Amino acid sequence: MTARGAIRVLIADDHPVVRDGIRAMLGTQGDLEVVGEAVSGSDAVRLARDLRPDVTLMDLQMPELDGATAISRIREHDPAARVIVLTTYDTDGDISRAIDAGAIGYLLKDTHREQLFDAIRAAARGQSALSPAIATRVLSWARADVPGALSGREIEVLGAVAQGMSNKAIAAHLCISEATVKTHLLHIFAKLDVDDRTAAVTVAATRGIIRLGG
Repeated sequence: MTARGAIRVLIADDHPVVRDGIRAMLGTQGDLEVVGEAVSGSDAVRLARDLRPDVTLMDLQMPELDGATAISRIREHDPAARVIVLTTYDTDGDISRAIDAGAIGYLLKDTHREQLFDAIRAAARGQSALSPAIATRVLSWARADVPGALSGREIEVLGAVAQGMSNKAIAAHLCISEATVKTHLLHIFAKLDVDDRTAAVTVAATRGIIRLGG
């Protein structure tokens, strides 16, 4: 924090109108200070390293490096870095990947401004900052209490399938065996009540489990 105790915030979003809006909102709060703005994932990594903000607000769809990869690299350099995802994407795959990368929070861009302010303050204290809907979904994965819900690993496998990766490529990407990939796929097919990879991807995209097209 700065000498006067303000929480130092880095905004990472490639849309200038969004950055301007967030900066204007945070400017209404005496304890929140915008110290930098990143226009790409690689820019966010560099500024996070140079500015050492208390909290970074990170969009997922970023040029050069996507948000989740940028979060991972920021955390590699500084394991104590606190990053909140602020995005329009709310599929299980997006949420899972961001949290696995080390995000301390996940909010949607239509979040009420007061909730955003509270989330930044919570993150600065080292507390998780998930919107209620996101928190419910994360809890359901942990407890596996939703019939037909895919596990985090199954979401990763299905996301790789959606990218056109073979079982061998998925195994290498996730550092698991091809046999394990096949087992995950069988579980996915059963949970989604489908018979093949194409149908699994289609159903998962329809249900908001994964996102197609980037």
